[in-house]
Amino acid sequence: METDRNKMLESLKSGSTEWDVIIIGGGATGLGAAVDASSRGYKTLLLEQHDFSKGTSSRSTKLVHGGVRYLQQGNISLVLEALRERGLLLKNAPHIATTQSFIVPNYKWWERPFYGIGMKMYDLLAGKLGIGSSKHLSKKETVENIPTINTDGLRGGTLYYDGQFDDSRLAVNLAQTALENGATILNYTKVTGLMSADDKITGVTVTDAISGEQIKVEGKTVVNATGIFTDDILKMEDPDRKNMIVTSQGVHVVLDKKFLPGKSALMVPKTDDGRVLFAVPWHDKVIVGTTDTPVDYHILEPEALEEEIDFILEHAAKYLDGNPTRDDVRSIFAGLRPLVMSTDSKDTSAISRDHTLLVSPAGLITITGGKWTTYRKMAEDTINQAIKTGGLQHKKCVTENLKIHGWQEETDRTDPLHVYGSDSSAIKKLIKDRPELEEKIHERLPYTKAEVVWSTRNELAVTVEDILARRTRSLLLDAKASIDAAPLVAKLMAEEQGKNKEWQTEQVQEFTAVAKKYVA
Repeated sequence: METDRNKMLESLKSGSTEWDVIIIGGGATGLGAAVDASSRGYKTLLLEQHDFSKGTSSRSTKLVHGGVRYLQQGNISLVLEALRERGLLLKNAPHIATTQSFIVPNYKWWERPFYGIGMKMYDLLAGKLGIGSSKHLSKKETVENIPTINTDGLRGGTLYYDGQFDDSRLAVNLAQTALENGATILNYTKVTGLMSADDKITGVTVTDAISGEQIKVEGKTVVNATGIFTDDILKMEDPDRKNMIVTSQGVHVVLDKKFLPGKSALMVPKTDDGRVLFAVPWHDKVIVGTTDTPVDYHILEPEALEEEIDFILEHAAKYLDGNPTRDDVRSIFAGLRPLVMSTDSKDTSAISRDHTLLVSPAGLITITGGKWTTYRKMAEDTINQAIKTGGLQHKKCVTENLKIHGWQEETDRTDPLHVYGSDSSAIKKLIKDRPELEEKIHERLPYTKAEVVWSTRNELAVTVEDILARRTRSLLLDAKASIDAAPLVAKLMAEEQGKNKEWQTEQVQEFTAVAKKYVA
């Protein structure tokens, strides 16, 4: 498996490979498509303008779920598909994705039978890939599971099971899986234009964001998997085309574990203003969210609005004792969701469930919408379409049973390195060879120097932000601590990459500017 970005870039510049599939975008959808295409044996190239999962895909609620709200809407086919994909992900990446118990508190008399029946249906729809049976809880049992729950008027609860995961760690593992299957995967390579001949898309022009060098790359098919940037790529082909994406912002706040000390997550299906509220244990912290705010921008670093933060804290206080305030917030993160508003009449709509797959008159394949849980199915649909569009030799999808990099038989979740799966033994060997690498990068963060070295060497990390935001989750767990840890991380990375003091200073400054947006 080639993990040297410079070598892959040199190979790309040589023009020696005839690509079957060129994928623009290194989020959940693009990485899934790269795994699908490469595991079928197609020559696959993925280009990401920043780092893998930099945008929406690292800012989720960290849930692998069937979509309880879709069940309420009566969208059974969507729930069936998502529950099936949930089961496959838990099976194929058990080091990253796991079963999580959720409790819906019952405060009104009708909530017990209403949610009880709904969750039983949810269980049934999962079929053989079910992960646990829902049940009613008494008031006493509900409090035992969530000791900090507001007991004023509490009648009991409904317990059910869904999945939980670490989104950007899965993104890294998908990149590694694609590499193992022969794909070329490059971050910090921005697609700046589409090439065409005889009214057909024939490739892309690329700028290496680090050197500024421009490269032309030819391929049989081009896939636009850029999420909130979908329209930017579409307009490279047709500048007059109407926008098809509108963006909605979702914000989460991260609190200390004391606000939700049990193992169960809290799920409120309908707050006063009709939103869903989650409080989910994650990496020994609690993630609370989310909001759904229409916004008119699509940027890599969206910022939480004051009213969004207030909304979350206000509603968290309604359901959890302790009344969390701004002083209790360890980190705030915002993500933008791409919502499909309309499609151009000239496009061919190949499929439309909760994701949309389109083919332009010139053959540009666009996949957008969806969610992390269904990334694998979206990828399968996309590559099936690429076979038709590019006239590729038909090869069957194999990802249903494809183990994702890091897979191992047993996962010890008490091991701080368990998210690395089968790679954890190599990190432990690194520590054995160099005991000083066992030191933590900060007293309030669970990560060691060894993880910084490992990710720099083996996980295509280029910047300090790559390490602190996505290879580790430091920025999301404790924004201030991650700022304090930045100089040490920069020093460790510089030693590995042969960088000078000036590079270290620039990296710390750039990361600090980003991280300040996460501080309460």
